[in-house]
Amino acid sequence: MQAQQRTHRVVVLALDGVYPFELGIPSRIFGAADGHYEILTCTVDGLPVHTNADFTVGAQHGPQVLATADTVVVAPVAPDRITTELPEAVAAALALIRPGTRIVSICTAAFVLAAAGLLDGRRATTHWQVADAFRRMYPRVDLDPDVLFVDDGRVLTSAGAASGVDVCLHLVRKDHGSELANKVARRCVVPPFRDGGQAQYIEQPVPESGPASTAATRAWALERLDEPLALADLAAHARMSPRTFARRFQGEVGLSPGRWLIQQRVGHARHLLEASDLSVDQIAGRVGFATGASLRQHLHAAIGVSPQAYRRTFQTAR
Repeated sequence: MQAQQRTHRVVVLALDGVYPFELGIPSRIFGAADGHYEILTCTVDGLPVHTNADFTVGAQHGPQVLATADTVVVAPVAPDRITTELPEAVAAALALIRPGTRIVSICTAAFVLAAAGLLDGRRATTHWQVADAFRRMYPRVDLDPDVLFVDDGRVLTSAGAASGVDVCLHLVRKDHGSELANKVARRCVVPPFRDGGQAQYIEQPVPESGPASTAATRAWALERLDEPLALADLAAHARMSPRTFARRFQGEVGLSPGRWLIQQRVGHARHLLEASDLSVDQIAGRVGFATGASLRQHLHAAIGVSPQAYRRTFQTAR
C-alpha cells in the first residue's frame, strides 16, 4: 500500500506593524486547496502583534513552528517599520528556518528577506512605491519593480497587496496543477491567473463601465482563442478604432492586446498539457498557435520549459 503523502505545511510569519489584509492571504488561498496544505501563523515571540490598522492580532504559535515549515510566508509591514538591520528577535526567528525551505515574501516583506541576506544575487520584487528605497538599501539584489511576483526557485517575492494572491495561486498551480489552482480561484472569487511578468502599476486600475470598456471583448476573445484574432478583429468587436481600442486595453489590463492574447493562450495550453493527452500540435491548434513549434517557443519564453517537460512534471505529480 502506498504511503500517504504528508500535508505541506505553510507557516506565515506576522511581524509587528503587519498589514492585516496580506496576513490573511496565505490562509485564504492555501486553505481553499482541498486539504493539500496546513497553514499555521506565528509571531517572533508567540505574543500578539500590532497591525498597521487600529487593532492587534494574536497567533497560536511562536517561532518554533518555522523549523517545521515546508513553505514560509513573511507578511508585509508598514514602511515606517523598515530598517536595514533586522531586530534580534526577527533574525533569530528566521534562523530557525531549515535549509531548502521555500520562502515567500509579500510586498514590503522583501525588505525583511533582503536584510537577512536571503535575496543577495537573486532577482526579486516589492511594491513599486518603495522600489527606490529598496535599491539604495540592498544594491546586491536584482530588483524588478515592474512585475507582480518573481519565482526564483526556493525564494519567491511578490509586489503589493493583491499580488500576494497571485503568488500563492502560482504556488498551488506549481505544486498541484492548474485544475486545483482554478478551483481555488473560483472559491475565493479572484482571477485564476495573472502572469508574474504583468505590470504592477496600471494607469487606469479600475476599468470603465459601459461601452467604453474592453471587458466584453476580452470575454469574447477568450471563447475564440483557437481563431487567428488580430487587433482589427478585437477593435471591431468593441466598436472602436484599433488605436483607441489598443490604448483603452493597455489602460485597463496593463498589457497590449497581443501580449494579453499570448498570455491567455499559454495559460490554456498549460491546462491542456496537465489535464489532457492531446499532442503538442493538437494543443497548439486549440489555443490559437499556428504550429507546435510556436507553442514551444511561447511556453519556453513564459516558464522556461518545453511542453513535454511541463507535462512530465504534472504527470509525475499526479
